Amino acid sequence: MAETFGALAHGLATYRAGLAFAGVLANRVASATHGEMLRASVAPRIPYRGALFRHSGFELPERHLGLVQAQELGDLDARLDALADAIAQTELKDLPEPVAFAPERRLEHPHLLEGTRIGVARDLAFSFVYPANLDLLRALGADLVFFSPLRDTGLPVVDSVYLPGGYPELHIEALANNQGMKQSLGDHVAAGKPLLAECGGMLYLLDELSDREGRAGSMCGIIPGRARMQGRLMGLGLQSALFKAGELRGHTFHHSALETSMQPSAKGARQNGTDGEAIYRSGRLTASYLHWYLPSGPAVAAELLRP
Repeated sequence: MAETFGALAHGLATYRAGLAFAGVLANRVASATHGEMLRASVAPRIPYRGALFRHSGFELPERHLGLVQAQELGDLDARLDALADAIAQTELKDLPEPVAFAPERRLEHPHLLEGTRIGVARDLAFSFVYPANLDLLRALGADLVFFSPLRDTGLPVVDSVYLPGGYPELHIEALANNQGMKQSLGDHVAAGKPLLAECGGMLYLLDELSDREGRAGSMCGIIPGRARMQGRLMGLGLQSALFKAGELRGHTFHHSALETSMQPSAKGARQNGTDGEAIYRSGRLTASYLHWYLPSGPAVAAELLRP
């Protein structure tokens, strides 16, 4: 990597004409000698901003879907302080010139969800949601009510439910034992009310979910079947799908394998044109491994969540 580092810096600095390039910073450097090798590999015209050495004090732990969530790290502030101290020892202590961005173009949306109360799951088990999704639902006129499948014994008074992805596999016992919430969600679907479930939210609706070690728990039983966490990535990439109101785009990123007798009503389309993730629909229930980016199709968002 000591020689390749310079090649990467050159490629990134010259790949796109007109892109402001502030320099490079080496990360997880093994020693001062290693740092000097990295510096020597960088062309003189490319600013070398220094090196951050390996240090457990500011590393952020990871798990199978990325970084451990901030709210799970009791010493997060101490880690960030240690990282700031390390950065202060590099040439990044004098930040590059700020980059100006054009002001965001504000879009006016018709209030297609005016007066709709949408229950949005939000806790340590369900937290993977684009903030722009929530902003869009509010812009469409919806009133968002947050609830926790881990702690609450039932749904709040809502017209529709949105179950984002997350880490249900880390909370199998708590989710399995919360009979009140499982019953409440089942009653919601049985009443023909809208429910949109993404990835981990979909796994919660199954009969059963198992972690990598085989520990299993009964979930909501709304979608027949079971899923088990795997030791490798099972789905990754950008996809889109067509609904009555238009196209909706999203992405998939999961480590579980799903077995269900339910037939998909449609499939996502990958960028290369091949079939992607299954999309399951029954009544007003819509579930998929896909994490939807709702601003890509506001009318579709309203279609899926409007009572």
